Amino acid sequence: MQRLRQRVFPDHWTVWLGQIVVYAFVLTMLSGFYLLWYYEPSVGRTTYQGSYAPLDGAEMSRAYASTLNLSFSVRAGLLVRQIHHWASLVMIAALLLHMLRIFFTGAFRAPRTANWLILSGILAAAMAAGFTGAVLPDDLLSGTSLAIMDGTLKAVPFVGTNLSSIIFDGGYPGNPLRLFYPLHVIVLPLLLVGLLVLHGMYAMRHQPAQFAGPGRNEENVVGLSFKVMAVKSAGLCFLVAGLVTVVAGTVQINPVWNYGPFNPGDASAGAAPLWYLGFLDGGLRLIPPGWEFVFLGRTWTLAVLVPVGVVTVFLTAFALFPFVERWLTRDRREHHILERPRNNPARTAIGVAGMTFYGVLWAAASADTVATHFHLSVEEVLHGFQVLAAVGPAVAFDVTRRICLGLQRRDREIALHGVESGVIVATEDGGFAEVHRADDPGARWVRAAFEEHAPVSVEEEQARGPRAVLARALYGDRVDPLVPIGGAVATRQDPDAEP
Repeated sequence: MQRLRQRVFPDHWTVWLGQIVVYAFVLTMLSGFYLLWYYEPSVGRTTYQGSYAPLDGAEMSRAYASTLNLSFSVRAGLLVRQIHHWASLVMIAALLLHMLRIFFTGAFRAPRTANWLILSGILAAAMAAGFTGAVLPDDLLSGTSLAIMDGTLKAVPFVGTNLSSIIFDGGYPGNPLRLFYPLHVIVLPLLLVGLLVLHGMYAMRHQPAQFAGPGRNEENVVGLSFKVMAVKSAGLCFLVAGLVTVVAGTVQINPVWNYGPFNPGDASAGAAPLWYLGFLDGGLRLIPPGWEFVFLGRTWTLAVLVPVGVVTVFLTAFALFPFVERWLTRDRREHHILERPRNNPARTAIGVAGMTFYGVLWAAASADTVATHFHLSVEEVLHGFQVLAAVGPAVAFDVTRRICLGLQRRDREIALHGVESGVIVATEDGGFAEVHRADDPGARWVRAAFEEHAPVSVEEEQARGPRAVLARALYGDRVDPLVPIGGAVATRQDPDAEP
Protein backbone atom coordinates (compact mmCIF):
# COMPACT_ATOMS: atom_id res chain seq x y z
CA MET A 1 0.00 0.00 0.00
CA GLN A 2 2.90 2.32 0.75
CA ARG A 3 4.24 1.70 -2.74
CA LEU A 4 0.86 2.60 -4.22
CA ARG A 5 0.70 5.85 -2.25
CA GLN A 6 4.12 6.86 -3.55
CA ARG A 7 3.26 6.03 -7.14
CA VAL A 8 2.91 8.85 -9.69
CA PHE A 9 0.31 8.52 -12.45
CA PRO A 10 0.59 10.26 -15.86
CA ASP A 11 -2.13 12.84 -16.43
CA HIS A 12 -3.39 12.00 -19.93
CA TRP A 13 -6.99 11.34 -20.95
CA THR A 14 -6.16 7.98 -22.55
CA VAL A 15 -5.12 6.64 -19.14
CA TRP A 16 -8.77 6.64 -18.08
CA LEU A 17 -9.85 4.17 -20.77
CA GLY A 18 -8.56 1.25 -18.72
CA GLN A 19 -10.45 2.43 -15.66
CA ILE A 20 -13.66 2.76 -17.66
CA VAL A 21 -13.26 -0.93 -18.51
CA VAL A 22 -13.07 -1.83 -14.83
CA TYR A 23 -16.01 0.32 -13.76
CA ALA A 24 -18.22 -0.90 -16.61
CA PHE A 25 -17.34 -4.48 -15.66
CA VAL A 26 -18.29 -3.84 -12.03
CA LEU A 27 -21.60 -2.34 -13.16
CA THR A 28 -22.20 -5.37 -15.39
CA MET A 29 -21.53 -7.72 -12.48
CA LEU A 30 -23.81 -5.87 -10.05
CA SER A 31 -26.71 -5.73 -12.51
CA GLY A 32 -26.11 -9.38 -13.39
CA PHE A 33 -26.51 -10.42 -9.74
CA TYR A 34 -29.94 -8.77 -9.71
CA LEU A 35 -31.01 -10.57 -12.89
CA LEU A 36 -29.97 -13.96 -11.50
CA TRP A 37 -32.83 -13.93 -9.02
CA TYR A 38 -35.53 -13.81 -11.68
CA TYR A 39 -34.06 -15.63 -14.70
CA GLU A 40 -34.82 -19.34 -15.21
CA PRO A 41 -32.23 -21.10 -17.41
CA SER A 42 -34.52 -23.77 -18.85
CA VAL A 43 -35.68 -24.66 -22.36
CA GLY A 44 -38.67 -26.50 -20.91
CA ARG A 45 -41.91 -25.47 -22.57
CA THR A 46 -44.56 -23.35 -20.88
CA THR A 47 -47.54 -21.19 -21.81
CA TYR A 48 -46.95 -17.51 -21.22
CA GLN A 49 -49.51 -15.74 -19.06
CA GLY A 50 -48.01 -12.41 -18.16
CA SER A 51 -48.16 -8.68 -18.61
CA TYR A 52 -47.14 -8.58 -22.28
CA ALA A 53 -50.51 -8.99 -24.03
CA PRO A 54 -49.30 -9.72 -27.62
CA LEU A 55 -47.67 -12.98 -26.45
CA ASP A 56 -50.31 -13.95 -23.88
CA GLY A 57 -51.12 -17.64 -24.32
CA ALA A 58 -48.12 -18.32 -26.60
CA GLU A 59 -45.97 -21.40 -26.03
CA MET A 60 -42.34 -20.65 -25.29
CA SER A 61 -39.37 -21.76 -23.23
CA ARG A 62 -39.20 -20.99 -19.53
CA ALA A 63 -36.06 -18.94 -20.18
CA TYR A 64 -37.91 -16.65 -22.58
CA ALA A 65 -40.96 -16.43 -20.30
CA SER A 66 -38.78 -15.47 -17.33
CA THR A 67 -37.09 -12.79 -19.45
CA LEU A 68 -40.49 -11.33 -20.35
CA ASN A 69 -41.59 -11.40 -16.71
CA LEU A 70 -38.32 -9.76 -15.72
CA SER A 71 -38.91 -7.00 -18.27
CA PHE A 72 -42.59 -6.29 -17.58
CA SER A 73 -43.50 -7.63 -14.14
CA VAL A 74 -40.41 -7.17 -11.94
CA ARG A 75 -39.88 -3.73 -10.45
CA ALA A 76 -36.99 -2.02 -12.28
CA GLY A 77 -36.37 -5.28 -14.12
CA LEU A 78 -36.27 -3.76 -17.60
CA LEU A 79 -34.01 -0.93 -16.41
CA VAL A 80 -31.55 -3.38 -14.84
CA ARG A 81 -31.62 -5.55 -17.99
CA GLN A 82 -30.73 -2.57 -20.10
CA ILE A 83 -28.06 -1.40 -17.65
CA HIS A 84 -26.53 -4.87 -17.85
CA HIS A 85 -26.56 -4.81 -21.64
CA TRP A 86 -25.29 -1.25 -22.06
CA ALA A 87 -22.57 -1.68 -19.43
CA SER A 88 -21.23 -4.74 -21.23
CA LEU A 89 -21.13 -2.81 -24.51
CA VAL A 90 -19.33 0.11 -22.86
CA MET A 91 -16.83 -2.27 -21.31
CA ILE A 92 -15.89 -3.90 -24.61
CA ALA A 93 -15.83 -0.57 -26.47
CA ALA A 94 -13.52 0.95 -23.85
CA LEU A 95 -11.37 -2.19 -23.88
CA LEU A 96 -10.93 -2.01 -27.65
CA LEU A 97 -10.04 1.69 -27.46
CA HIS A 98 -7.62 0.96 -24.61
CA MET A 99 -5.88 -1.74 -26.64
CA LEU A 100 -5.71 0.49 -29.72
CA ARG A 101 -4.13 3.22 -27.60
CA ILE A 102 -1.56 0.72 -26.34
CA PHE A 103 -0.91 -0.53 -29.87
CA PHE A 104 -0.43 2.83 -31.57
CA THR A 105 1.76 4.28 -28.79
CA GLY A 106 3.95 1.19 -28.46
CA ALA A 107 3.00 0.65 -24.82
CA PHE A 108 3.12 -3.11 -25.42
CA ARG A 109 6.92 -3.10 -25.69
CA ALA A 110 9.11 -4.49 -22.94
CA PRO A 111 8.53 -4.69 -20.05
CA ARG A 112 4.75 -4.71 -20.71
CA THR A 113 4.48 -7.44 -23.35
CA ALA A 114 2.94 -9.89 -20.88
CA ASN A 115 0.26 -7.35 -20.02
CA TRP A 116 -0.62 -7.07 -23.71
CA LEU A 117 -1.25 -10.81 -23.84
CA ILE A 118 -3.37 -10.55 -20.69
CA LEU A 119 -5.42 -7.79 -22.31
CA SER A 120 -5.91 -10.00 -25.36
CA GLY A 121 -7.24 -12.70 -23.05
CA ILE A 122 -9.55 -10.19 -21.37
CA LEU A 123 -10.92 -9.15 -24.76
CA ALA A 124 -11.56 -12.76 -25.79
CA ALA A 125 -13.24 -13.57 -22.46
CA ALA A 126 -15.37 -10.41 -22.61
CA MET A 127 -16.57 -11.23 -26.12
CA ALA A 128 -17.36 -14.79 -25.07
CA ALA A 129 -19.26 -13.49 -22.05
CA GLY A 130 -21.23 -11.14 -24.27
CA PHE A 131 -22.18 -13.90 -26.69
CA THR A 132 -23.17 -16.40 -24.01
CA GLY A 133 -25.28 -13.74 -22.33
CA ALA A 134 -26.99 -12.73 -25.56
CA VAL A 135 -28.35 -16.25 -26.15
CA LEU A 136 -29.78 -16.71 -22.64
CA PRO A 137 -33.19 -15.07 -23.36
CA ASP A 138 -33.87 -17.85 -25.91
CA ASP A 139 -35.61 -15.45 -28.28
CA LEU A 140 -35.73 -15.78 -32.06
CA LEU A 141 -32.76 -13.47 -32.63
CA SER A 142 -30.46 -15.37 -30.28
CA GLY A 143 -31.70 -18.63 -31.79
CA THR A 144 -30.59 -17.41 -35.22
CA SER A 145 -27.10 -16.82 -33.81
CA LEU A 146 -27.07 -20.36 -32.44
CA ALA A 147 -28.12 -21.75 -35.83
CA ILE A 148 -25.17 -19.97 -37.48
CA MET A 149 -22.87 -21.25 -34.75
CA ASP A 150 -24.11 -24.82 -35.23
CA GLY A 151 -23.53 -24.67 -38.99
CA THR A 152 -20.05 -23.23 -38.52
CA LEU A 153 -19.07 -25.91 -36.03
CA LYS A 154 -20.33 -28.74 -38.21
CA ALA A 155 -18.21 -27.47 -41.10
CA VAL A 156 -15.04 -28.18 -39.12
CA PRO A 157 -13.68 -31.56 -40.27
CA PHE A 158 -13.29 -34.50 -37.86
CA VAL A 159 -14.30 -32.70 -34.64
CA GLY A 160 -17.07 -30.32 -35.71
CA THR A 161 -19.99 -32.69 -35.18
CA ASN A 162 -18.73 -33.67 -31.74
CA LEU A 163 -18.29 -30.02 -30.75
CA SER A 164 -21.84 -29.25 -31.84
CA SER A 165 -23.13 -32.23 -29.88
CA ILE A 166 -21.33 -31.06 -26.73
CA ILE A 167 -22.53 -27.46 -26.99
CA PHE A 168 -26.13 -28.28 -27.84
CA ASP A 169 -26.42 -31.22 -25.46
CA GLY A 170 -26.87 -33.88 -28.12
CA GLY A 171 -27.62 -31.83 -31.22
CA TYR A 172 -29.12 -28.58 -32.43
CA PRO A 173 -31.35 -27.03 -31.12
CA GLY A 174 -30.95 -29.17 -27.99
CA ASN A 175 -30.31 -27.41 -24.70
CA PRO A 176 -27.44 -24.92 -25.14
CA LEU A 177 -28.39 -23.13 -21.91
CA ARG A 178 -27.01 -26.05 -19.92
CA LEU A 179 -23.53 -25.00 -21.09
CA PHE A 180 -23.90 -21.27 -21.73
CA TYR A 181 -25.57 -20.39 -18.42
CA PRO A 182 -22.75 -21.58 -16.12
CA LEU A 183 -20.21 -20.15 -18.56
CA HIS A 184 -21.88 -16.75 -18.45
CA VAL A 185 -22.60 -16.47 -14.72
CA ILE A 186 -19.64 -18.36 -13.19
CA VAL A 187 -16.74 -19.37 -15.43
CA LEU A 188 -16.25 -16.28 -17.60
CA PRO A 189 -16.83 -13.71 -14.81
CA LEU A 190 -14.29 -15.47 -12.60
CA LEU A 191 -11.88 -15.62 -15.53
CA LEU A 192 -12.35 -11.90 -16.18
CA VAL A 193 -11.82 -11.04 -12.52
CA GLY A 194 -8.65 -13.12 -12.44
CA LEU A 195 -7.28 -11.58 -15.63
CA LEU A 196 -8.09 -8.03 -14.49
CA VAL A 197 -6.36 -8.61 -11.16
CA LEU A 198 -3.36 -10.14 -12.93
CA HIS A 199 -3.28 -7.19 -15.31
CA GLY A 200 -3.24 -4.77 -12.38
CA MET A 201 -0.48 -6.69 -10.61
CA TYR A 202 1.73 -6.66 -13.71
CA ALA A 203 1.04 -2.94 -14.22
CA MET A 204 2.16 -2.19 -10.65
CA ARG A 205 5.47 -3.97 -11.15
CA HIS A 206 6.75 -1.26 -13.48
CA GLN A 207 6.56 2.50 -13.61
CA PRO A 208 3.71 3.91 -15.72
CA ALA A 209 4.43 4.68 -19.36
CA GLN A 210 4.16 8.35 -20.34
CA PHE A 211 4.35 10.48 -23.45
CA ALA A 212 7.57 12.32 -24.23
CA GLY A 213 7.98 15.88 -23.03
CA PRO A 214 10.36 18.27 -21.29
CA GLY A 215 11.68 16.78 -18.07
CA ARG A 216 10.42 13.30 -18.89
CA ASN A 217 12.72 10.36 -19.48
CA GLU A 218 12.89 6.61 -19.03
CA GLU A 219 13.74 6.95 -15.34
CA ASN A 220 11.04 9.30 -14.01
CA VAL A 221 7.27 9.88 -14.18
CA VAL A 222 5.58 13.27 -14.39
CA GLY A 223 1.94 13.29 -13.36
CA LEU A 224 -0.55 13.09 -10.51
CA SER A 225 -0.12 11.82 -6.97
CA PHE A 226 -2.09 8.83 -5.73
CA LYS A 227 -4.52 10.99 -3.74
CA VAL A 228 -5.41 13.20 -6.70
CA MET A 229 -5.68 10.18 -8.97
CA ALA A 230 -7.96 8.40 -6.49
CA VAL A 231 -10.34 11.36 -6.31
CA LYS A 232 -10.49 11.65 -10.09
CA SER A 233 -10.96 7.90 -10.41
CA ALA A 234 -13.87 7.93 -7.96
CA GLY A 235 -15.50 10.71 -9.94
CA LEU A 236 -15.04 8.74 -13.14
CA CYS A 237 -16.66 5.71 -11.51
CA PHE A 238 -19.80 7.66 -10.64
CA LEU A 239 -19.79 9.30 -14.06
CA VAL A 240 -19.68 5.94 -15.87
CA ALA A 241 -22.42 4.50 -13.66
CA GLY A 242 -24.59 7.59 -14.08
CA LEU A 243 -24.23 7.85 -17.85
CA VAL A 244 -24.88 4.13 -18.38
CA THR A 245 -27.99 4.35 -16.18
CA VAL A 246 -29.29 7.40 -18.05
CA VAL A 247 -28.72 5.73 -21.42
CA ALA A 248 -30.31 2.50 -20.19
CA GLY A 249 -33.35 4.41 -19.01
CA THR A 250 -33.83 6.36 -22.23
CA VAL A 251 -32.47 4.21 -25.10
CA GLN A 252 -34.07 0.83 -25.70
CA ILE A 253 -31.82 -2.10 -26.54
CA ASN A 254 -32.46 -5.80 -27.20
CA PRO A 255 -36.31 -5.73 -27.07
CA VAL A 256 -36.71 -9.51 -26.95
CA TRP A 257 -40.51 -9.25 -26.87
CA ASN A 258 -40.44 -7.95 -30.45
CA TYR A 259 -38.47 -10.96 -31.68
CA GLY A 260 -40.74 -13.63 -30.28
CA PRO A 261 -39.82 -17.06 -28.87
CA PHE A 262 -37.17 -19.19 -30.53
CA ASN A 263 -38.29 -21.63 -33.22
CA PRO A 264 -35.66 -23.69 -35.10
CA GLY A 265 -37.63 -23.31 -38.33
CA ASP A 266 -37.75 -19.49 -38.25
CA ALA A 267 -35.20 -16.70 -38.61
CA SER A 268 -35.31 -12.96 -37.97
CA ALA A 269 -35.25 -10.74 -41.05
CA GLY A 270 -32.49 -8.14 -40.92
CA ALA A 271 -30.89 -9.88 -37.95
CA ALA A 272 -27.40 -8.77 -36.97
CA PRO A 273 -24.99 -10.02 -34.31
CA LEU A 274 -23.58 -8.03 -31.41
CA TRP A 275 -21.58 -5.14 -32.85
CA TYR A 276 -18.23 -6.44 -31.61
CA LEU A 277 -18.91 -9.88 -33.14
CA GLY A 278 -20.16 -8.54 -36.47
CA PHE A 279 -16.81 -9.15 -38.17
CA LEU A 280 -17.28 -12.91 -37.70
CA ASP A 281 -20.64 -12.86 -39.47
CA GLY A 282 -19.28 -10.54 -42.14
CA GLY A 283 -16.45 -12.92 -42.92
CA LEU A 284 -18.92 -15.75 -43.48
CA ARG A 285 -20.96 -13.62 -45.87
CA LEU A 286 -18.03 -12.55 -48.04
CA ILE A 287 -16.96 -16.03 -49.14
CA PRO A 288 -18.98 -17.24 -52.17
CA PRO A 289 -21.17 -20.31 -51.47
CA GLY A 290 -20.34 -23.65 -52.99
CA TRP A 291 -16.62 -23.61 -52.21
CA GLU A 292 -16.08 -27.18 -51.07
CA PHE A 293 -14.28 -30.39 -51.96
CA VAL A 294 -14.15 -33.98 -50.75
CA PHE A 295 -10.93 -35.21 -49.13
CA LEU A 296 -10.29 -38.18 -46.85
CA GLY A 297 -13.91 -39.14 -47.17
CA ARG A 298 -15.12 -35.83 -45.76
CA THR A 299 -16.54 -32.66 -47.27
CA TRP A 300 -14.38 -29.61 -46.64
CA THR A 301 -16.60 -26.51 -46.79
CA LEU A 302 -14.24 -23.67 -47.69
CA ALA A 303 -17.10 -21.16 -47.55
CA VAL A 304 -16.94 -21.61 -43.76
CA LEU A 305 -13.36 -22.76 -43.14
CA VAL A 306 -11.71 -19.89 -45.05
CA PRO A 307 -13.38 -17.01 -43.14
CA VAL A 308 -12.92 -18.81 -39.83
CA GLY A 309 -9.25 -19.38 -40.64
CA VAL A 310 -8.68 -15.80 -41.83
CA VAL A 311 -10.33 -14.30 -38.75
CA THR A 312 -8.33 -16.64 -36.48
CA VAL A 313 -5.07 -15.61 -38.14
CA PHE A 314 -6.06 -11.93 -37.90
CA LEU A 315 -6.82 -12.10 -34.17
CA THR A 316 -3.69 -14.18 -33.49
CA ALA A 317 -1.52 -11.69 -35.37
CA PHE A 318 -3.05 -8.85 -33.36
CA ALA A 319 -2.21 -10.59 -30.08
CA LEU A 320 1.32 -11.59 -31.14
CA PHE A 321 2.29 -8.35 -32.90
CA PRO A 322 4.68 -7.24 -30.10
CA PHE A 323 6.81 -10.31 -30.73
CA VAL A 324 6.81 -9.71 -34.49
CA GLU A 325 7.91 -6.11 -34.04
CA ARG A 326 10.62 -7.12 -31.58
CA TRP A 327 11.85 -9.75 -34.04
CA LEU A 328 12.00 -7.20 -36.86
CA THR A 329 13.69 -4.42 -34.90
CA ARG A 330 15.76 -6.55 -32.50
CA ASP A 331 14.76 -4.04 -29.84
CA ARG A 332 14.67 -5.75 -26.44
CA ARG A 333 15.19 -2.64 -24.33
CA GLU A 334 12.70 -1.49 -21.73
CA HIS A 335 10.54 1.42 -22.86
CA HIS A 336 8.70 3.78 -20.53
CA ILE A 337 8.23 6.64 -23.02
CA LEU A 338 5.26 6.30 -25.35
CA GLU A 339 5.50 7.12 -29.03
CA ARG A 340 3.33 9.43 -31.05
CA PRO A 341 1.71 7.28 -33.77
CA ARG A 342 3.21 9.47 -36.51
CA ASN A 343 6.72 8.72 -35.23
CA ASN A 344 6.35 5.02 -36.03
CA PRO A 345 4.78 5.05 -39.50
CA ALA A 346 5.14 1.30 -40.06
CA ARG A 347 3.28 0.28 -36.90
CA THR A 348 0.61 2.94 -37.37
CA ALA A 349 0.05 1.88 -40.98
CA ILE A 350 -0.25 -1.76 -39.96
CA GLY A 351 -2.75 -0.82 -37.26
CA VAL A 352 -4.90 1.23 -39.63
CA ALA A 353 -4.79 -1.57 -42.21
CA GLY A 354 -6.01 -4.01 -39.55
CA MET A 355 -8.77 -1.61 -38.50
CA THR A 356 -9.81 -1.28 -42.15
CA PHE A 357 -9.98 -5.05 -42.57
CA TYR A 358 -11.98 -5.40 -39.36
CA GLY A 359 -14.28 -2.55 -40.39
CA VAL A 360 -15.02 -4.07 -43.80
CA LEU A 361 -15.90 -7.43 -42.25
CA TRP A 362 -18.00 -5.66 -39.64
CA ALA A 363 -19.91 -3.67 -42.27
CA ALA A 364 -20.40 -6.78 -44.42
CA ALA A 365 -22.46 -8.31 -41.61
CA SER A 366 -25.19 -5.82 -42.54
CA ALA A 367 -24.97 -6.34 -46.29
CA ASP A 368 -28.64 -7.33 -46.53
CA THR A 369 -29.73 -4.23 -44.61
CA VAL A 370 -27.54 -2.00 -46.81
CA ALA A 371 -29.03 -3.57 -49.94
CA THR A 372 -32.57 -3.02 -48.68
CA HIS A 373 -32.08 0.63 -47.73
CA PHE A 374 -30.23 1.61 -50.91
CA HIS A 375 -32.34 -0.54 -53.26
CA LEU A 376 -29.42 -2.68 -54.40
CA SER A 377 -29.06 -6.39 -54.85
CA VAL A 378 -27.36 -8.27 -52.05
CA GLU A 379 -24.88 -9.71 -54.55
CA GLU A 380 -23.76 -6.23 -55.65
CA VAL A 381 -23.23 -5.15 -52.06
CA LEU A 382 -21.28 -8.30 -51.21
CA HIS A 383 -19.08 -7.91 -54.30
CA GLY A 384 -18.30 -4.38 -53.20
CA PHE A 385 -17.32 -5.55 -49.73
CA GLN A 386 -15.20 -8.35 -51.23
CA VAL A 387 -13.22 -5.79 -53.22
CA LEU A 388 -12.85 -3.58 -50.15
CA ALA A 389 -11.65 -6.51 -48.03
CA ALA A 390 -8.99 -7.36 -50.61
CA VAL A 391 -7.82 -3.86 -51.55
CA GLY A 392 -8.81 -1.68 -48.60
CA PRO A 393 -6.10 -2.74 -46.10
CA ALA A 394 -3.29 -2.26 -48.63
CA VAL A 395 -4.55 1.20 -49.61
CA ALA A 396 -5.03 2.14 -45.95
CA PHE A 397 -1.48 1.00 -45.15
CA ASP A 398 0.10 3.05 -47.93
CA VAL A 399 -1.97 6.18 -47.30
CA THR A 400 -1.41 6.06 -43.53
CA ARG A 401 2.35 5.64 -43.85
CA ARG A 402 2.54 8.55 -46.28
CA ILE A 403 0.48 10.72 -43.92
CA CYS A 404 2.73 9.83 -40.98
CA LEU A 405 5.89 10.62 -42.95
CA GLY A 406 4.36 13.90 -44.10
CA LEU A 407 3.47 14.85 -40.53
CA GLN A 408 7.01 14.00 -39.41
CA ARG A 409 8.52 16.20 -42.11
CA ARG A 410 6.18 19.01 -41.12
CA ASP A 411 7.20 18.63 -37.46
CA ARG A 412 10.85 18.67 -38.48
CA GLU A 413 10.34 21.85 -40.48
CA ILE A 414 8.59 23.61 -37.60
CA ALA A 415 11.20 22.47 -35.07
CA LEU A 416 14.03 23.78 -37.25
CA HIS A 417 12.58 26.97 -38.67
CA GLY A 418 9.70 27.86 -36.37
CA VAL A 419 6.03 28.50 -37.04
CA GLU A 420 4.79 30.62 -39.94
CA SER A 421 3.75 34.03 -38.60
CA GLY A 422 1.95 35.36 -41.68
CA VAL A 423 4.25 38.41 -41.78
CA ILE A 424 6.00 38.99 -45.12
CA VAL A 425 9.14 41.16 -45.21
CA ALA A 426 11.23 42.45 -48.09
CA THR A 427 14.82 41.27 -48.22
CA GLU A 428 17.85 43.35 -49.24
CA ASP A 429 18.08 41.68 -52.64
CA GLY A 430 14.50 42.64 -53.50
CA GLY A 431 12.87 39.35 -52.62
CA PHE A 432 10.26 38.52 -50.04
CA ALA A 433 10.36 36.09 -47.12
CA GLU A 434 7.95 35.11 -44.40
CA VAL A 435 8.98 35.67 -40.81
CA HIS A 436 8.94 32.55 -38.64
CA ARG A 437 8.44 32.71 -34.90
CA ALA A 438 9.95 30.21 -32.51
CA ASP A 439 7.71 27.33 -31.53
CA ASP A 440 6.85 26.68 -27.90
CA PRO A 441 9.82 24.88 -26.28
CA GLY A 442 7.65 22.04 -25.02
CA ALA A 443 5.98 21.55 -28.38
CA ARG A 444 9.35 21.75 -30.14
CA TRP A 445 10.64 19.02 -27.89
CA VAL A 446 7.74 16.74 -28.79
CA ARG A 447 8.17 17.42 -32.51
CA ALA A 448 11.91 16.86 -32.66
CA ALA A 449 12.71 14.20 -30.07
CA PHE A 450 11.62 10.64 -30.74
CA GLU A 451 13.07 7.20 -31.25
CA GLU A 452 14.69 6.25 -34.52
CA HIS A 453 13.32 3.18 -36.30
CA ALA A 454 15.99 2.11 -38.75
CA PRO A 455 16.11 -1.25 -40.52
CA VAL A 456 18.03 -3.90 -38.62
CA SER A 457 21.66 -4.19 -39.64
CA VAL A 458 22.49 -7.56 -41.14
CA GLU A 459 25.56 -9.20 -42.59
CA GLU A 460 25.97 -9.20 -46.36
CA GLU A 461 25.14 -12.89 -46.66
CA GLN A 462 21.95 -12.41 -44.65
CA ALA A 463 20.71 -9.37 -46.56
CA ARG A 464 18.10 -11.43 -48.40
CA GLY A 465 16.64 -13.07 -45.32
CA PRO A 466 12.97 -12.55 -44.47
CA ARG A 467 13.74 -10.33 -41.48
CA ALA A 468 15.99 -8.03 -43.49
CA VAL A 469 13.52 -7.80 -46.36
CA LEU A 470 10.58 -6.99 -44.07
CA ALA A 471 12.61 -4.51 -42.02
CA ARG A 472 13.71 -2.63 -45.13
CA ALA A 473 10.16 -2.61 -46.50
CA LEU A 474 8.66 -1.27 -43.26
CA TYR A 475 11.41 1.01 -41.94
CA GLY A 476 13.44 1.88 -45.04
CA ASP A 477 11.46 5.04 -45.83
CA ARG A 478 11.64 7.13 -42.67
CA VAL A 479 12.37 10.56 -41.19
CA ASP A 480 15.24 10.54 -38.72
CA PRO A 481 14.76 12.48 -35.45
CA LEU A 482 16.64 15.71 -35.00
CA VAL A 483 17.82 14.55 -31.59
CA PRO A 484 17.26 11.42 -29.55
CA ILE A 485 14.86 11.60 -26.64
CA GLY A 486 16.62 13.46 -23.84
CA GLY A 487 18.78 15.68 -26.08
CA ALA A 488 18.54 19.40 -26.81
CA VAL A 489 16.62 20.90 -29.69
CA ALA A 490 18.32 23.62 -31.67
CA THR A 491 16.26 26.52 -33.03
CA ARG A 492 16.84 27.85 -36.54
CA GLN A 493 15.12 31.08 -37.49
CA ASP A 494 16.59 31.26 -41.00
CA PRO A 495 14.03 29.71 -43.37
CA ASP A 496 16.76 28.99 -45.91
CA ALA A 497 19.08 27.24 -43.47
CA GLU A 498 19.93 23.63 -44.17
CA PRO A 499 18.77 21.12 -41.52
